[in-house]
Amino acid sequence: MIKSMTGFGRCEVQEAERKITVEMKSVNHRYLDVSIKMPKKLNFFEAAIRSELKKYIQRGKVDIFISYEDFTESNVCVKYNRELAAEYLGYLNRMAEDFSLENDVKVFGLSRYPEVFTMEEQSIDEKKLWELLDRALEGAAKSFVETRIREGEHLRDDLLEKLDGMLAHVDFIAERSPQIVAEYRQKLEDKVKELLADASIDENRLLLEVTIFADRVCVDEELVRLKSHIETTKETLKAGGGIGRKLDFIAQEMNRESNTILSKSNDLEISNHAIELKTESEKVREQIQNIE
Repeated sequence: MIKSMTGFGRCEVQEAERKITVEMKSVNHRYLDVSIKMPKKLNFFEAAIRSELKKYIQRGKVDIFISYEDFTESNVCVKYNRELAAEYLGYLNRMAEDFSLENDVKVFGLSRYPEVFTMEEQSIDEKKLWELLDRALEGAAKSFVETRIREGEHLRDDLLEKLDGMLAHVDFIAERSPQIVAEYRQKLEDKVKELLADASIDENRLLLEVTIFADRVCVDEELVRLKSHIETTKETLKAGGGIGRKLDFIAQEMNRESNTILSKSNDLEISNHAIELKTESEKVREQIQNIE
């Protein structure tokens, strides 16, 4: 089983007094990069959220959106600051005595002074709130992983098909390469006979030229390495797991070998297959970069 790094998940959990909604989406990234957007009152859960996500995600740029709704009518309460009210009253009485003024302080007037009455949110039961958030987070994460697995299976099937196509090109080039050397020798012999007429041909000189040509166009080592990389990639895809980084390295090597084969080619048929080989290797590398 392999997973794509592209995915989406959503879960909504509601109780009598509260509702939490969690949405997750991700794109490919070299490492795990998590961005969380949520109400301030849930900020103290951020470390726990990140720890929980590591159970489900290894790589990718993940954006998480959390919304919280509280339906309770008594989530705020009025606080009476008796000490501050007493201090206000004491100073008002002193002012009345100091300046011989009528002390007309009344309850309504005193209550309007700053901070005598304040509105405060009631304390939240963190344990119950985390239980609700954890359920929503787990539901969204499972849905998120399911979409990643589905896309990962499609990626695997498409990659295996492309790799089989690359093997066909490799086999053609491996079969065609010896024929090029034989054709070059024949053309060289014919050209020399044409130029020298009845004169004898120096076989050693002819063999030297053919050897130099064969060495210049030889891609045996590249073909062996490329075929090995392709087979390793296929086996790794079938094994599954967290294989993205390993495959990314192998894809770079396949691309390098394909470039070398194309640069050494001086035969039209081999060049055509080498171009297809390079094109497919680049497509494979692009798709591998989306595997977790």
